[in-house]
Amino acid sequence: MSRAQSGQPSVLQELLLIGCSALLSMIVLNFGLKRLDPNRQTSKAAIERKKELASRLGRPNLDTNVYEDVIAADVANPDHIDVRFDSIGGLEDTKQSLYELVILPLMRPELFARGKLLQPAKGVLLYGPPGTGKTLLAKALAKESRACFINVRSSTLQSKWFGDAQKLVSAVFTLAWKLQPSIIFIDEIDSFLGTRKSGEHEATSTMKTEFMTLWDGFNTDDNAQVMVLGATNRPWDVDEAILRRLPRAFEVGLPNTEQRAQVLAVTLKGENLEAGFISPSQDCPLWKIAAQTEGFSGSDLRDLCKQAAYGPVRDFLQAERKQAQFGEFGQDTSVGPRAIAYSDFKEVLDTSPPSTEAASLYQQTDFRRRAARDVRNGDRVNNEMQEMLAQLMKAMASQNNDESDALD
Repeated sequence: MSRAQSGQPSVLQELLLIGCSALLSMIVLNFGLKRLDPNRQTSKAAIERKKELASRLGRPNLDTNVYEDVIAADVANPDHIDVRFDSIGGLEDTKQSLYELVILPLMRPELFARGKLLQPAKGVLLYGPPGTGKTLLAKALAKESRACFINVRSSTLQSKWFGDAQKLVSAVFTLAWKLQPSIIFIDEIDSFLGTRKSGEHEATSTMKTEFMTLWDGFNTDDNAQVMVLGATNRPWDVDEAILRRLPRAFEVGLPNTEQRAQVLAVTLKGENLEAGFISPSQDCPLWKIAAQTEGFSGSDLRDLCKQAAYGPVRDFLQAERKQAQFGEFGQDTSVGPRAIAYSDFKEVLDTSPPSTEAASLYQQTDFRRRAARDVRNGDRVNNEMQEMLAQLMKAMASQNNDESDALD
């Protein structure tokens, strides 16, 4: 009698049952091991960060390693940058040069495909006093050229583990290659790639060498749409080998009167201003403010506008308090704060100097205070020394008198 006729399961059925049991056991075991894995939450969070990064950069198929993930935290999608060339007042010549040097080769590569003389620059340096718009220009470059903006910070590249700094530096360039066209921006480049010194730490020196080696690799690759953009207010402290790799340098200096007027016009665009505040005539309040702000940087001018804009709010709140306390009626508080007036700017200029000027005044005041203290201390020390000298002379005279009496 066969197994089928006797009602017993066939060999095939037994094998199938054993296979299903083994598969179920593997599934349960795998599930249990995953639940017991101490790094399960960390791995899950890493996967979520990768998805978020790919979505933020608009690169759904972006594949990165752990070191590139660290660098990617400082990458900005050009679609998320809100700075354009027309939102930066002044610097027209610099903006035009950067457009021709950086943006055109990225947007119209066919125009630069023939010959070697028209190859796009792989390194640009922006230098000038603080607050003149170097970082804004870098972001506007990324926006206009639709290039990913990789903001490299020296703290990101530092690690307590041996060899990790070199891997992070390498990750900057490999990630830039994957995201090209891309701009590697190094603000305060003098602090990161400054002049090498004999007493410099070995890890720092090795990191600089690795950076320059990888940079040279991109410089020799004509197909790489990657540019290194540095900014500094101390160009003389940048290593000479780095300056050689930044063949084009642009000074972003303090604005003149016309440029200050342009910065003010851009900053005040869309604000509630008094009638006639901005006009083609140079007698308008805008030009008067531009003429009175000699030595102001673009950042100082924006801060000036912010402080002046608070004037109407301050008056409005004061009028509300008077109405509530004394029933006085002056400014109509039903329509909100008044328009920003020239007097608001004048009041700020009379009471609040720009940050650099205030720091300089404080330094001078502190120097005079220290000098006066040193003079007082010097006078006290001189008086003490003179008193000690007088006592010493008196003691010596007394001793001489005693010796004379003994001889007699």
